[in-house]
Amino acid sequence: MGVASTCLLDLGCLVTNTAWVRLPNTQIQSVYVKLSIMSTEQTNPASTDATNEIRDIAEVAAVEIITTAAVHLMSAAAVKCGLAAGDDAEELKDLDEARKLITALAGLVVSAAPEIGSQHAGPLRDGLRSLQLAFREASHIQDAPGQGPGEKLTGPVN
Repeated sequence: MGVASTCLLDLGCLVTNTAWVRLPNTQIQSVYVKLSIMSTEQTNPASTDATNEIRDIAEVAAVEIITTAAVHLMSAAAVKCGLAAGDDAEELKDLDEARKLITALAGLVVSAAPEIGSQHAGPLRDGLRSLQLAFREASHIQDAPGQGPGEKLTGPVN
């Protein structure tokens, strides 16, 4: 299994620590599919050996750590945007927290992109953009263009 396989994807659902999240559209689903297959034999030779699931942090490639951190931020932001499945999705919604998570994700993606390459940065950018749009859709008070979560780092999202 790949980098993101421990916290992602089963038939278009995102696994978080608290719940399954039904992904809102195929764009986000494709991002998570891309993230889940990023780990290759070259970047993670031990990933195919089930007995080596727990590895020393020194053996993990930086791109995997960065991608995993980004996936956790995405997962949490999706829940805070109200995208969790189930009757309690509205209760879990917290746009103030979502704004913070999306802004942190934007900072990570923008700063890490030159280091991790377009193969890894592209899906992260797509997921970030999808979350920024989901935030805009969930918010009753619209931010001015360029003032939404993370938009000072990424530019306005339409």
